Amino acid sequence: MVSKSDQLLIVVSILEGHHFPKRPKHMLIVEAKFDGEQLATDPVDHTDQPEFATELAWEIDRKALHQHRLQRTPIKLQCFALDPVSSAKETIGYILLDLRTAQETKQAPKWYPLLSNKYTKFKSEIQISIALETDSKAPVDSFKAKGAPPRDGKVPASLSGLEPKDIVAVLNEEGGYHQIGPADYCTDFFVMSVTIAFATQLEQLIPCTMKLPERQPEFFFYYSLLGNDVTNEPFNDLINPNFEPERASVRIRSSVEILRVYLALQPKLQIHLCCGDQSLGSTEIPLTGLLQKGSSEISQRPVTVEGAFILDPPNRAKQKLAPIPVELAPTVGVSVALQREGVDTQSLIQLKTQNEHVPQHSKKKVLTPIKEKLTEPKSPSVSPLPPHNQSPPTKDDATESEVESLQYDKDTKPNPKAINPAVPASVAQPVTIANASETASGQKIAVPATSHHFCFSIDLRSVHDLEVSFPINCVLRYSYPFFGSAAPIMTNPPIEVRKNMEVFLPQSYCAFDFATMPHQLQDTFLRIPLLIELWHKDKMSKDLLLGIARIQLSNILSSEKTRFLGSNGEQCWRQTYSESVPIVAAQGSNNRIINLSYTMTLEDYGLVKMREIFVSDSSQGLSAVQQKPSSLPPAPSEIQTEPRETLEYKAALELEMWKEMQEDIFENQLKQKELAHMQALAEEWKKRDRERESLVQKKVAEYTILEGKLQKTLIDLEKREQQLAITETELQRERKELKSERERNLQELQDSVRRAKEDCVHQVELERLKVKQLEEDKHRLQQQLKDAENKYKILEKEFHQFKDQQSNKPEIRLQSEINLLTLEKVELERKLESATKSKLHYKQQWGRALKELARLKQREQESQMARLKKQQEELEQMRLRYLASEEKDTVNTERQELLDIRNELNRLRQQEQKQYQDSREIASGKMDGPHGSAMEEGLDDYLTRLIEERDTLMRTGVYNHEDRIISELDRQIREVLAKNNASN
Repeated sequence: MVSKSDQLLIVVSILEGHHFPKRPKHMLIVEAKFDGEQLATDPVDHTDQPEFATELAWEIDRKALHQHRLQRTPIKLQCFALDPVSSAKETIGYILLDLRTAQETKQAPKWYPLLSNKYTKFKSEIQISIALETDSKAPVDSFKAKGAPPRDGKVPASLSGLEPKDIVAVLNEEGGYHQIGPADYCTDFFVMSVTIAFATQLEQLIPCTMKLPERQPEFFFYYSLLGNDVTNEPFNDLINPNFEPERASVRIRSSVEILRVYLALQPKLQIHLCCGDQSLGSTEIPLTGLLQKGSSEISQRPVTVEGAFILDPPNRAKQKLAPIPVELAPTVGVSVALQREGVDTQSLIQLKTQNEHVPQHSKKKVLTPIKEKLTEPKSPSVSPLPPHNQSPPTKDDATESEVESLQYDKDTKPNPKAINPAVPASVAQPVTIANASETASGQKIAVPATSHHFCFSIDLRSVHDLEVSFPINCVLRYSYPFFGSAAPIMTNPPIEVRKNMEVFLPQSYCAFDFATMPHQLQDTFLRIPLLIELWHKDKMSKDLLLGIARIQLSNILSSEKTRFLGSNGEQCWRQTYSESVPIVAAQGSNNRIINLSYTMTLEDYGLVKMREIFVSDSSQGLSAVQQKPSSLPPAPSEIQTEPRETLEYKAALELEMWKEMQEDIFENQLKQKELAHMQALAEEWKKRDRERESLVQKKVAEYTILEGKLQKTLIDLEKREQQLAITETELQRERKELKSERERNLQELQDSVRRAKEDCVHQVELERLKVKQLEEDKHRLQQQLKDAENKYKILEKEFHQFKDQQSNKPEIRLQSEINLLTLEKVELERKLESATKSKLHYKQQWGRALKELARLKQREQESQMARLKKQQEELEQMRLRYLASEEKDTVNTERQELLDIRNELNRLRQQEQKQYQDSREIASGKMDGPHGSAMEEGLDDYLTRLIEERDTLMRTGVYNHEDRIISELDRQIREVLAKNNASN
């Protein structure tokens, strides 16, 4: 039972899309799949900006959410184009949402690009947001999303009382093993080993923006095996990675049932390619195929999962990187083996390299007797669980979370017609093996020493671009007797194909093992093409042959060779070729019906030693091959007297045979050395060819950029030429207008010059008359000036005489002294007036300060109102003090004037000879008088300065009346006021 507080909703809001093509007769629909439960939006119009405006929600509890996050379960959104008439859905692309980004706080929606977008010319994107919401209204027993472990991971009934949390790996240091599950259930010991054998195309993982260390960088593979961090020996060359295969093994104490549950809980092994502390790419190897439900294979032999797995760079979807072609995809060869302790550890399956494509459906393996020893009969051999990231996409574009459901079903029976031992054309005595009711005992195959062991595989991947108007039930059929089987091989079951669809074929992979000579293989591939027949299967009518495709097998011989290691450590070569060929009509014209995409691989395992092999029966209808002695020992009989039975003849024959064997060994050694030298030369040539190719690609990219710049420059030049032509036409028109304007202005100028000349002549005449008149006025005024100067001299002479007469009178001297005092009084009044103006200026300043304080008073709090009132009162007191000081200045000035007048009267009473001395005493008296007032003015200035300092500090807002500095200024102001009052 799940409580309401633990119940959550995973809400995916699909809002809108953009950069879609317009398709009026189609609708758009988005289907979301999470943990096996699928939801879909309503169909909307297929416009360039479709409006989905739909929320999809799954109910889940917190525990299951935590498990999903640990396993990085994605939410897969698939976008389809829906035809309302035929109800056909066409896949456009898909989006993977990371469940770990969902939070309980609402997040802004993001634009996600469509992966594997069918509209290659459009960068289609959908705006999506993902969030977690508390499902408070859900009942306790409401439906919820399933837990993260798959159904196979549930604890079986035989392990009652166990919870998935109890099935964890715990290290037992004393015993040197990891225990999985409680001790009561752990009865057996197992060994799990991981081998990293090879890697290819690793340079594809280095983006052009990544900066590697300046020194020679070291690369290594890293993975975690039952909590143990494992790294292999570092290597330096990404283009040709050269490292020894390394195996890491751990001992496990557990049981088969618990191990199966544990592998379901931990379904994948993640392997990273690292440089320092940075991951350049990673791959995930599914482990659930090691222990299939109901299988007891581990009791008889080791179970393995191995293959070439594609390395994906981190955050490919976020970086919006283009998908890497399969032929150039970086791969790592990994083998994971699990066995009971004590079971033979011989590897059963060879690691595949980067170019092998193992689809997620039945693999038909055609066996040939080339192995020296097989310990027991084998059932139809199939590859182990193929790497999920190598399989071609199915209809639903399988994602990481669907790998478990796409595992290869080992119980599926391959087409029995395809299971025939291939016999090369060079084999002297061919072998044909029928069904289980027939026997093939006693048959013998002789393989020449110059033959090579080849494995040819072909994968008919998909058909697309159907040209006929009606849908067909497609079945492909072919046979190639050179591979040892003349029986036809067919894809099964029939699959329906319509127009504008690409359909991936089921049961379409087949591999052939055979032995032949390389030149014979090359000659056969050149002469005989592989014919693929397209049949239409219909329940109501007879099968109909529609068309035939011709595949030229010699194309694979010209493809690039890649090196890999065989099961015994020998060096092998692989060539892969992929293309799309048309299937043309079988009868009549050569009209194309449909296109077929296929991939073929040729593997060369090297020379096969000369031997004879007997083929025996098997319960599955396949031959188990065992090596037999080259000749049976003779039965005991009578002593023969023939020369060939003598000891000398036998010794000579044995010597000859030993010589031939040594010659063969020497020849093989020479061929091996030649092959090694050729391989070294080929590797060096490939390396230099790759360097040249990369340089050429770089130059081509640079030339493309320069070509684009040149085209842009040419377009700009054409635009400039057009602009220049337009500008030139405009310039000619403006030149004509300017020329006519210039002629008109010139005519007007000539007329104005003529009129100006006439005006000037007339003006000159008038000026001449004026000058003549002015000359006459000048003579008259000069005469008047002479007369006035004579009168001035006479009056000045009389004034001097009068002045001399008046200077002798004492009243006149007294009057001059009074005039002097009056001038001084005027000067003092002027100073008083300037002081009054200064007072008025200060009043204006204080008025502005009062207005500013009034504005501040409105903004401040009530706690500051009292201080503002106090400042206003102090300002009022200062104004009164100014008025008092002004009145005091006026009184002092009047007192000084009276004192001056009294001193003047005293000086007039003194004798005339002491007049100069008395004036000096009066001057000294004048200096003594203002000295006291100066002291009073100094006190007033000091008082004013103290008040200004205090008000300035208060206006800053930092101080108040309780601060020490403000209190000290208030005290000094009170002392100065007291002194002023005492002096008055």
